[in-house]
Amino acid sequence: MHNDSRLVLERITRFLGERISPAVYPERIPLSLTAWDVPDEPVPFADAVGQRFEPFTAGSPWSKPWGTTWFHVTGSVPDAWLSASDSRPVEMLVDLGFEGDAPGFQAEGLVFRPDGTTVKAVEPFNSAVRIDGATVDLYVEAASNPNIGGSWQWGVTPLGDKSTAGTAPIYVLRHIDLAVRDVTVWELERDVWTLLGLHAELPETSNRAAQILRALEHMCDAMDPHDVAGTAAAGRDALAGVLGVEAAVGVHRISAVGHAHIDSAWLWPTRETIRKCARTFSNVLALMDDYPDFVFACSSAQQYAWMKQFYPELFERIRARVADGRFVPVGGMWVESDTNMVGGEAMVRQFVAGQGFFEREFGVRATTGWLPDSFGYTGALPQLLAGAGLEQFVTQKISWNDTDRFPHHTFEWEGIDGTRMFTHFPPMDTYNSILSGEELARQERQYAEKGEANSSLALFGHGDGGGGPTREMMAAAHRTASLDGSPRVAVEAPEAFFAKAKAEYAHPPVWSGELYLELHRGTYTSQARTKQGNRRSEHLMRQAELWATTATIRGGAEYPYDALESAWQTVLLQQFHDILPGSSIAWVHREAERNYAALAERVGALIDDALGALGTTADAGGAAASTGVLVNAAPVPVRGVPALGAGVPDAAVQTSVRLDGDSVVLENERARFTLDGTGRVVSAVDSASGREAIAPGESAGLQIFRDTPNKWDAWDIDQHYRRHETDLDVDVVLDVDDQRGAVRVTRRIGESTIEQEFTLACDSATLEVTTRVDWHERQKLLKFAFPLDVRADRAASETQFGHVYRATNENTSWDFARFETAAHRWVHVGEPGYGVAVANDSTYGHDVTRQTRRGGGTTTLVRQSLLRAPVYPDPEADQGEHVLRSSLTVGAEVADAVAAGYAINLPLRAGAAPIEPLVVVDGDGVLVESVKLAEDRSGDVIVRLYEALGTRTTASVRFGFGAASVVQTDLLERELTEPDGVDASDVSGVRLAVRPFQVVTLRVRRAL
Repeated sequence: MHNDSRLVLERITRFLGERISPAVYPERIPLSLTAWDVPDEPVPFADAVGQRFEPFTAGSPWSKPWGTTWFHVTGSVPDAWLSASDSRPVEMLVDLGFEGDAPGFQAEGLVFRPDGTTVKAVEPFNSAVRIDGATVDLYVEAASNPNIGGSWQWGVTPLGDKSTAGTAPIYVLRHIDLAVRDVTVWELERDVWTLLGLHAELPETSNRAAQILRALEHMCDAMDPHDVAGTAAAGRDALAGVLGVEAAVGVHRISAVGHAHIDSAWLWPTRETIRKCARTFSNVLALMDDYPDFVFACSSAQQYAWMKQFYPELFERIRARVADGRFVPVGGMWVESDTNMVGGEAMVRQFVAGQGFFEREFGVRATTGWLPDSFGYTGALPQLLAGAGLEQFVTQKISWNDTDRFPHHTFEWEGIDGTRMFTHFPPMDTYNSILSGEELARQERQYAEKGEANSSLALFGHGDGGGGPTREMMAAAHRTASLDGSPRVAVEAPEAFFAKAKAEYAHPPVWSGELYLELHRGTYTSQARTKQGNRRSEHLMRQAELWATTATIRGGAEYPYDALESAWQTVLLQQFHDILPGSSIAWVHREAERNYAALAERVGALIDDALGALGTTADAGGAAASTGVLVNAAPVPVRGVPALGAGVPDAAVQTSVRLDGDSVVLENERARFTLDGTGRVVSAVDSASGREAIAPGESAGLQIFRDTPNKWDAWDIDQHYRRHETDLDVDVVLDVDDQRGAVRVTRRIGESTIEQEFTLACDSATLEVTTRVDWHERQKLLKFAFPLDVRADRAASETQFGHVYRATNENTSWDFARFETAAHRWVHVGEPGYGVAVANDSTYGHDVTRQTRRGGGTTTLVRQSLLRAPVYPDPEADQGEHVLRSSLTVGAEVADAVAAGYAINLPLRAGAAPIEPLVVVDGDGVLVESVKLAEDRSGDVIVRLYEALGTRTTASVRFGFGAASVVQTDLLERELTEPDGVDASDVSGVRLAVRPFQVVTLRVRRAL
């Protein structure tokens, strides 16, 4: 930079900071304050205003961590200000003790009128409230949320647990003042801010940069530093010329949509999210009153539902703006969920619940999928998005990759079944833009589709409860609508952007398969209890709906629509992308564990009621509600996938457990497994082939690793963990239980105790392992390793409605970065003619690698990540007792892996009173995922099936009840005008012809 330019910029910057900005509010006076500190949890407005408020003085501390203080603010507008016009509005300015630059991670407030209606919020960068009239009589509900993560100083903190957060006040209220805003000065401030931001991005030697710099210098000359208000207009005139130079026709076009990403829980509990939503949405509605062109996109039906429940007046105002097309529901999901670990049917229900709420309350359905912050995206998602009526998809999280840069910003995303979804990544790499010059320039610079297309999307607003968009951001958008040197910016709805993007880019590139995030790999494992609660709850809901439907059809019972809907909403909320992944504070996860326990009791009772209506009990093939163990006397027979637990095995087929020297052997006619004296599996042979599955010289067993991520404890597993591997083969006690046919192995490691029980069921090639852990390690990773004598070029991992193949080599940087992956119930590795399946009942994190042995031969290593022990944001994460189940099936095809996954998650036992199944499928690998009654409460039966093996196939579906008609629907249970997968149907059944991994939903109207 030339010395002259540097000096000029120093002058301009100082003039802005010391002269212009302070003059925005030339006059201000303090208002009168009284306060009431809420003793415990927040209370509604009606309860607060009836309390005794005490005098309060600015400069005083207020409230403890997670506390709430209500301030009653009163005063009179000076007579001299009463003539204020639009150029000099009167405003209330609030500073609750805001810290630094972390909106959303600290104190926040919501302003109420005396009648209980909301005005707007006060936030670190949005602290002004318009005052109309001669008097001030307002209430401020101030939340003293601790700054746990906004400073990005990640470490052990007790603040995430209310019981350890302390009671000392953590904020000092600086002021609540009445002030006059000089709009001309404010507009000048915005002019200067925009031009300085643009100048910083231009080549220093460019003519445009020089013009802007000189105009800013002339602005300083035209103004009197001692009379900023009186000369602000002259300053604006000096800048009008450079601000009026329009952008070239061909410059990059940015569609800017207001947004406020609000995590439904994270570094705060859900109760605080409810208030964050109220604050942000109040701000949004106030901004819409001032800016007729402002458009705001908001996802998560759950957050709208909270407003309806807790802030009905605010919700009605939102409803009106939705009708105007300015408050735009997007996403179509109940929450912005995780997509790596959510089960297939639960993922469907995210859309069923979300889109259903939008249609009931607003008469619209979302058309844009919206997951800007989830930690990677399953390859099953395109089919589910399309099936739920979504036409395009938005995220930006893949820009966080730690190894590879994703090659596209606009592309077609192809799912595992072949469905394609038009997808866009905002090139700004953020969903919290302020529309600064630096951000706009970055968006244009990084846009990957240059030359082919010319439009991109920007999401602006302070997120995470930071208040959303501001008038300063709108000012930036207006100034860059057509400004030479900057992209053109238009504030508009996402649908407007996608209409342009699709029109200009008819043949975008295709990305096939999952969108794997090369970061946050630890989220597949952190907070094991939350993950186990999710898995158990998903399967409980499956059983509850099946039995309730059966009881309604066969026993005349009333279907528990409301109870099931409420239970599903609990499950769906806790699949939010910072709850299920285990990356929230202790408060959130302890609440999740309590919710899962209560749900198991409630849903177990529903199952018991249904079984009672059918004249059977849990012991006769129902559900053991007290433990959440799922059983079913009537498995659906499916050709191509072994029936699970169907009937009692032949009494002649037995499993023996015997000592063989220093080893223990579990054997039946189908397989033989051998454990050595340290409790590790040294041999696994299936009788059909006689082949050994354990690699030579290796053994399957537990390993522990140092787990100290570079940045984010609960989020990340970094590859260097592999350098610190220890087999747990010392301090071992092995015991054989002859009566139960089990081998029990107990180990101690550090302060922890681990007990594993190995069993081999009759007529089974599956070794089942129950791991009980009393876990007291810190920053350690526990894995269950299976070194297999299989040359597998790729591993199949179950995902929603199918499986995904991932390379086991590290040929490319993309393969290298995929060192920890998510799988649902099973992983399968194999070579032609032989394979092995590893299944689990609640584990998601896995790593699968292979190496060539010295002298030839290949070892494929499959490891389950059982437990972690991160210390941030929950220092007690995963501490305590856990029970985890795994299984190893030898001589397994993919169909056997599917069966093993179902068996360990939905164990079956023969019942005393078998019940004729409602649905019977005859076909290779076509599985029934859910049986329920329709969402519209018509009494129609909904049957969802999917092809599980990855092949094109046919199947027939028969119903165990009278059917009047059968139609194929989308996921939202709307009849398809062009059925896709139904080859033929009549009242006797349906003939399916499906593609690999296709999901088919049938709607059956029952005969009267």
